[in-house]
Amino acid sequence: MALTDSTQVALGTTCPDFNLPAVDGENYRLADFQDKQVLIVIFTCNHCPYAQAVEDRIIKLQRDFSQQSVQLVAVCSNDPDYVPADSFENLKKRWLEKDYRFPYLHDLGQDVARAFGAVCTPEFYVWGPDRKLAYHGRLDDNWKEPLKVKKQDLREAVAALLNGKQPASEQIPSLGCSIKWRTS
Repeated sequence: MALTDSTQVALGTTCPDFNLPAVDGENYRLADFQDKQVLIVIFTCNHCPYAQAVEDRIIKLQRDFSQQSVQLVAVCSNDPDYVPADSFENLKKRWLEKDYRFPYLHDLGQDVARAFGAVCTPEFYVWGPDRKLAYHGRLDDNWKEPLKVKKQDLREAVAALLNGKQPASEQIPSLGCSIKWRTS
């Protein structure tokens, strides 16, 4: 797996609209989450070892913020012809197995990944109540060993927004596997 860093997306950028099918049988649009103060969009997948390494931490993050005005949304944009583990059916199996409790969307056309500027998995975007980008960076400071995490960047960004503040302007890029783009 080739290691890729997320690219810079300007803070303050407006959240792109989307309308994607989810493994729960629903379709979700940006407007479906307008009642939440904070929206976290995570580009992820089933097969990437970086995404797998942080998956339980993402699930815990959702549970920790479940009583607050925070919505997590996972999006898989990988070409399932290239990576069968990232097919819609396999995304649904993983979602059920891990009990995500948040939508897992399938971006088969990859238009949403392009609109966001996503390039790797996992890649984290945090949008404030005005749906302006407030955070685009890593989950924490140790993707591989959760017990060695000292700085929880994403959690700190969400907490700042919930307290009416802006996250720190220094944001360290996510790293992970490159999104597997369709060739035709």
